[in-house]
Amino acid sequence: MTPDLKFIADTNVGRLAKWLRVLGYDTLMLDTHSDDNHLVRLAFEQGRVILTKDSHILRRRIVTEGHVHAVFIQDDDVDSQLRQVVSALGLDADIRAFSRCIECNHTLEPRARDQVEGQVPPYVFRTQQEFAQCPQCQRVYWQGTHWQRMRREVESLAKAK
Repeated sequence: MTPDLKFIADTNVGRLAKWLRVLGYDTLMLDTHSDDNHLVRLAFEQGRVILTKDSHILRRRIVTEGHVHAVFIQDDDVDSQLRQVVSALGLDADIRAFSRCIECNHTLEPRARDQVEGQVPPYVFRTQQEFAQCPQCQRVYWQGTHWQRMRREVESLAKAK
């Protein structure tokens, strides 16, 4: 598979979609009002791999004939799901980690400390030096304790590959 894989996840694997974003992969996540036709059409038009627990999607002609690639997610546990996708598609679990917004999927942009003043908690502003921000939703990211836990998971994935 290509290193520039893009994904589209249906609602039943939403946590998996967020973790793929953590790894830096462009991953759309459909809302609960979207139907399977919309999901498959977007995957085809945008060259995205479908991630789903819905076996009916895998039986569609566009998937069975290979026009759209789909991965049937077998487990309910998000860690197992992520390991399945990384293994099945040979994803690099570390090269671009933490480069996308986990909320809206846009590429993060570095921000100087003074640019985020007032947008982060005072303690974070005092103790952190590096920040990134989503240009779309304006969410600010920094390397705090939550990031450290996520970093360990990414490193574990990279070693397991």
